Amino acid sequence: MGLRINDTVPDFTAETDQGSITFHDWIGDSWAILFSHPKDFTPVCTTEFSAVAQLSDEWAKRNTKVIGVSVDGVEDHKKWKKDIEAYGNAAPGFPIIADDGLAVSKAFDMLPAEAYLPDGRTPADSATVRSVFIIGPDKQLKLNMTYPMTVGRNFAEILRALDGLQMTAKGVATPANWVPGEDVIIPPAVSNEEAKAKFGEFETIFPYLRKVKAPE
Repeated sequence: MGLRINDTVPDFTAETDQGSITFHDWIGDSWAILFSHPKDFTPVCTTEFSAVAQLSDEWAKRNTKVIGVSVDGVEDHKKWKKDIEAYGNAAPGFPIIADDGLAVSKAFDMLPAEAYLPDGRTPADSATVRSVFIIGPDKQLKLNMTYPMTVGRNFAEILRALDGLQMTAKGVATPANWVPGEDVIIPPAVSNEEAKAKFGEFETIFPYLRKVKAPE
């Protein structure tokens, strides 16, 4: 069975293009996003990693560390980062894990247990490795999503989802298409009296759907 929401994510030690890390120690007291891709020097992945690099200030504002994982080695990562920076005009300051032995991919259930990567592999040999894991400071999985190899991820949506997760950590929920600045939802388990004491005035649309200004 794969990882489920609120599972503690696996801890591991791995090599990256920025040196060795132990995952839980690397996360520390921050939020973290682990995102994988099929192979270095591939077109969709280059556009994705450039998008992540362009959002470096946004990750920092949200106390969030980002880290990539690839089935290629450290030296390939270092060379590929030059292309990533050239394409996106932003330096990719985040580390990329060298998962050439598939240990991380298997621990996070990105590949079948029997998967292997033969010499001369193509991106198709690791087609299922395009996943996103958002992890809280408590080292628990808060959100995960997986895309096929042909569809580039929308990192604006990943940023929005991160905002939603950080907002709901304050005891509220977010409606469809929510973005920061919009009203949030009071969970049904909170009574009207409790809601008024905690949040102040709120709008009742249905008895089970109540909206309130997002808490600071």
